[in-house]
Amino acid sequence: MKSYFEENGGTFTQVGEYLLPNLVMDPQPEGEIGIWGWRRKRYLKEHQKGTYNAMLLNGTLTQHLIDTNAAAMDMLESLVKQMAKAEGVTEGLKRRDQLGWVRRMNNIRNRAEEIVRNELIYV
Repeated sequence: MKSYFEENGGTFTQVGEYLLPNLVMDPQPEGEIGIWGWRRKRYLKEHQKGTYNAMLLNGTLTQHLIDTNAAAMDMLESLVKQMAKAEGVTEGLKRRDQLGWVRRMNNIRNRAEEIVRNELIYV
């Protein structure tokens, strides 16, 4: 009588007195997880344990993290450009008042990162 594992194509290797299953992990997708992917992973692991474990077990976690990082980077870049344009933070300001420009761009970037965290990472 075959086990469920053997019925579904699984094989074993004999090691001494023991039969060990021949398990092979599916290949993982190529790409960069990045800072936003790592933040998403930490959030899932700490606050969405069921989702995290399900994705880990069915092999979709890495691709989810890569996709989340890419979406977050695109969203951040777009938000920073839109907010800078709306607030009149231009290259002309950069030439006239470098410290003012840096201060305003840092403020814009911080607000944009907060939006990305709330809309993509912590959901």
